[in-house]
Amino acid sequence: MLTVRSFVVVAFVTGLAMAASARAGDGYYRMPTLHADTVVFVSEGDLWRVDASGGIAERLTSHPDEERTPALSPDGAMLAFVGAYEGSAEVYVMPLAGGVPERVTYGADRPAVVGWTPDGRGVIYSTRHFSTLPDVQLVVFDRETSMHHRLPLAQASDGGFDGVDGPLYFTRLPFQGSWTKRYKGGTAQQIWRFGPGDDEATPLTGDFAGTSATPMPYDGRVYFVSDRDGTMNLWSMSRDGGDLRQHTRHDGWDVKSPALSGGRIVYQLGADLRRFDIASGADRALSITLRSDFDQMREQWVEKPMTFLTDVDVAPDGESVVLTARGEVFVAPRRQGRFVQVTRAPGVRYRHATFMPDGESLLALSDERGELDYWRLPLDGVGAPTALTNDGDVVRGEGVPSPDGLKIAYADKNFRLWIADLETGERTMVAESAWETFGDLVWSPDGAWLAFVETLENAYRQVRLYDVAGARIVDATSDRIDSFSPSWSPDGDWLAFLADRDFTSVVESVWGHEQPEPFLDRQTTISLLALDATTTRSPFLPDDEVVRREKKDKAAAEKKDADAGDDDAGAGDDDAAKKDGEGKDDDPTKKGGDKEKVVVTIDVDGLAARLHVVPVPRGNYEALTITKDHLFWIETSREPDAAELKALKIDTEPKHEVKSIAKGVTSYRVSRDGKRLLVRRKDDLHVVDANAGAGAKLDEGKVNLGGWTFTFRPAEQWRQMFVDAWRMERDYFYDPGMHGVDWTAMRDKYLPLVERVRSRQELSDLLGQLIGELSALHMYVAGGDRRDGPDTIAQGSLGARLVRDDAAGGYRVERVYRTDPDFPNERSPLARPEVDVRDGDVITAINGVPTLSVPHACALLRDTAGRQVLLHVTRGDAARAVIVEPIPAAREAELRYDEWEYTRRLQVDEASDDAIGYVHLRAMGAGNFSEFARHYYPVFTRQGLIVDVRHNRGGNIDSWVLSRLMREIWMYWQGRVGKPTWNMQHAFPGHIVVLCDEFTASDGEAFAEGFRRLGLGQVIGTRTWGGEIWLSFSNRLVDNGIASAAEYGVYGPEGEWLIEGHGVEPDIVVDNLPHETFNGRDAQLERAIAHLRAIIERNPVEIPAHPAYPDKSR
Repeated sequence: MLTVRSFVVVAFVTGLAMAASARAGDGYYRMPTLHADTVVFVSEGDLWRVDASGGIAERLTSHPDEERTPALSPDGAMLAFVGAYEGSAEVYVMPLAGGVPERVTYGADRPAVVGWTPDGRGVIYSTRHFSTLPDVQLVVFDRETSMHHRLPLAQASDGGFDGVDGPLYFTRLPFQGSWTKRYKGGTAQQIWRFGPGDDEATPLTGDFAGTSATPMPYDGRVYFVSDRDGTMNLWSMSRDGGDLRQHTRHDGWDVKSPALSGGRIVYQLGADLRRFDIASGADRALSITLRSDFDQMREQWVEKPMTFLTDVDVAPDGESVVLTARGEVFVAPRRQGRFVQVTRAPGVRYRHATFMPDGESLLALSDERGELDYWRLPLDGVGAPTALTNDGDVVRGEGVPSPDGLKIAYADKNFRLWIADLETGERTMVAESAWETFGDLVWSPDGAWLAFVETLENAYRQVRLYDVAGARIVDATSDRIDSFSPSWSPDGDWLAFLADRDFTSVVESVWGHEQPEPFLDRQTTISLLALDATTTRSPFLPDDEVVRREKKDKAAAEKKDADAGDDDAGAGDDDAAKKDGEGKDDDPTKKGGDKEKVVVTIDVDGLAARLHVVPVPRGNYEALTITKDHLFWIETSREPDAAELKALKIDTEPKHEVKSIAKGVTSYRVSRDGKRLLVRRKDDLHVVDANAGAGAKLDEGKVNLGGWTFTFRPAEQWRQMFVDAWRMERDYFYDPGMHGVDWTAMRDKYLPLVERVRSRQELSDLLGQLIGELSALHMYVAGGDRRDGPDTIAQGSLGARLVRDDAAGGYRVERVYRTDPDFPNERSPLARPEVDVRDGDVITAINGVPTLSVPHACALLRDTAGRQVLLHVTRGDAARAVIVEPIPAAREAELRYDEWEYTRRLQVDEASDDAIGYVHLRAMGAGNFSEFARHYYPVFTRQGLIVDVRHNRGGNIDSWVLSRLMREIWMYWQGRVGKPTWNMQHAFPGHIVVLCDEFTASDGEAFAEGFRRLGLGQVIGTRTWGGEIWLSFSNRLVDNGIASAAEYGVYGPEGEWLIEGHGVEPDIVVDNLPHETFNGRDAQLERAIAHLRAIIERNPVEIPAHPAYPDKSR
């Protein structure tokens, strides 16, 4: 059995072995391309070349950012790839022999190099730059003319030409985004063919619902990858899609990024590259050695630790703070002293470090033994940590030590609340929730009770009290009020907490634009619960005459007793009396300043009747703490950085003044002795006097973190992150059975490849392969350490599509993107009235530089967003100069989308004679409700409505939209003159359809399914993405990256899982085919209009006339 120290030594030796492996030259190889005897691939974020039989690889690029998707030209002389030399990802071309890369695109919008034209003249790349709807297209860059020619296909993501004049075989739809093996949802990639003279592209692999992608025409056949046998393997078919043949039979390891040249295919498998020979069927791994300094594996310095700060706590005496950042623990002095790095165990992540009550050691979670257990850490960083528990089996939360330090309370990911006894090693399950994990764990001053918050079936939170000795739970609050954030008074007489007791709507009327709804704001009050039946008066209740008399009498009696005691003691006892007074302090665990320990008494009978509300205005409060003299809490608002730390002195004065201590507060903590406040504001920490109130001098109490830096070894952290991601996936995934996958076997399968990882991107690729084994959607790998280049040059845009026109002497404006004229601030820079550049105009110079003198006119727009630019423009024979302010490239992408949305609306208005309204929702986030309000309320009285959720990226507001569409008219109001209005307000009186497509995702799909199930109308379009296991993005890795877990499955009343893995099947299937869609047709929208017009014709909406006015004269 390994001791703690021996485990650390083994881990360190393991790290050295991994470093030695790196020096040996093994790497992690991705995205290969092939020509003759040369393979180019990606490793360490750079491009390398190696012989097609393997050997020592030569580095071709060295930029700090990642180069990817390389493609060798047909003659093997040139190499096209995507790089980020100036900050944004763009297409570049360079000689294979070496040289300065030539930039090809400007503002390409998610580009990827696909290949070359067979004649070697053009680079084929995919991009969203030319599409108004954010769809990918294939574009050919002609290196001789510098022209970018769009292939006339929508949704083409990769492909290749079958000869110079042959057809294009292409993959329809890009990778759907989620790491999901065996995917069969609506966004599954399929292979299509489009040839010269064809009216429309032809699907070739529609016989299989899974993935068929990356077509590679060769010698009369088309080679591609498909997971028809459950694993992505190499297949081929005849040119018409028949005669399927399987060429590789890998089991459990997917073929990735295949590239074909001269009858051979190279591809990635795991961390290796393999080469398949078509003629012989031989398939072997390439043995490759990297000659590299493996710079990304060197010990790295963390220069901005606050970026990685996850937890902070203040010492019991307020003289120091403990920080948890990037899995390490540090102690910083409040004023002067040594800054201590407490932990240094290689490949170990520490979480939730906090001070033990004695202030002599720390408590933290650690994964040192493979699971999360609680450990005691030395405060000074000297000596080995000590394991306090050894029963970790699931992700746990922060440990809360009891006042005597002998117990730890904590909650885990399985919604269980525990108390661990550190003396006996036993643990007791206090409670188990069916709804959420427990929060706000707070021990009573004597450690006899634990207060906690449990979420109930009605979604309210309830404050509950656990009697440790009696093993019973007492409800401190009811289940009819949302109560939270409990805090014990130091004398044990009171339990303070927050509760939402006000239900006054800010909105006072149902009348008005955009369907006014009730909104509850500033609901929270501060409450005090008297625990002992003998405590009846609130500490905030002003003294009345009876109380004043009682206090006066008590003071007089105490003085009389004191005088009598002095007389008895005599002068000779002065020293003894003085000695007895020594050591007395205001320790909050002692009553009246004497040495008597606090004993908390809770009289359960009549507890609810002893509830008091603190006399302060209601607000949006959180994080309440009560001390001997004050109440502290944070008040929030909807404004950014508006959280404010407030304080209220506990006294019986008639007027109670709430004081502001600090604004822009992230969090705070009160020291155990109640004397100090730790306040966090963004990246600053302050320790101030808790009794200073509004006079707290934050700057004087600022903790000096200016010199805080530390190091880590990437290889050690990569291994830790891999296991951490695997463990959190195990504990966060909605199905405890992991979809039937042997999850331990998956860890053992992929873990050895961590030793091959040489960059964070490679770790992300490996994590993606791991989590993909669960065959679920919403499985993403994102964030984390990223090595960026030194330059970040933003690309400016004129909000228009420009085409090189040598004959006209410049770049012709092919399209100025159009937007809704009711929102002039959203228009293209060229569409502003004072600019007035139109389609067909020619831009001959930008800032005096001829546009034909550079590779592309947009090259002159780099670093110009928001700054004035001089354009020289011709229209026919007229020339003029005009000043314009370019927009960022990201805004141009939104502008293109704006045009798509606006032109759909115009098409609906025109085709229906304004009888049908149109609403497009791009996503289902809170901000997207503005899209519904913007488009629905102007047309809510029409006969028909199209709700378009095509390309909807998801979110969580489906119920907001559905509830509004569910409103029905049940009565009318008729005034003296005019037309009637109806109740329910803004109910839609007509007929509704929903449009969806392959990119309708997540909550967009939930909306479409809910719309149909609720009987609101029919769904038109194509089958959706198929992702309906929701997630929270809470399982962060040590470098702030994530391998997300799908956490919340969705099923219907019939007891069947909904949508996941398949998607929403529309009632009426209409496909927007690639070629006709490129040419401007929207067949799905046309069908929706025709469908609604037919329904309206059969069943027109008629508002009934009011009845005859009554005759009440008799």
